[in-house]
Amino acid sequence: MKSMEITGNMDSKKKLLTALFWTNRKGARTEGCAPFLIEEISTEEETYRAEEHKFLKLKDEILDEVLENIENGKKVDFILNLGEETFNASIGNDTFSVSTERSKELEDEIIEKLEQEMKRKYPNVCESFPPRVGIRK
Repeated sequence: MKSMEITGNMDSKKKLLTALFWTNRKGARTEGCAPFLIEEISTEEETYRAEEHKFLKLKDEILDEVLENIENGKKVDFILNLGEETFNASIGNDTFSVSTERSKELEDEIIEKLEQEMKRKYPNVCESFPPRVGIRK
């Protein structure tokens, strides 16, 4: 597992989107255009799991709980899937961690890119990404 400290004044939603987007983007280099799926989200209060043959979306109520946890300094865990690769990721107000099952080099690539992006005032996130993970607002 690779981890990084999140610095700067970025809001929790932007931290979450940046972390998920670059995990997806870096993973796509090895897994191609396979769909990026959220299989599970765990907060201190609740665990959300995708239904069989479906994937989990960050609907308003789930997103609100995730963001509230991040803002309150609590860690939120994700199980993500892209092709043959599974990512275990955790995000808090000031940390992000990721582990991969198949390609350990991918962990380094994700953390390296996120360290660059999290320093920017406006990190690079494709406009089409939030709707793909269920974020409408």
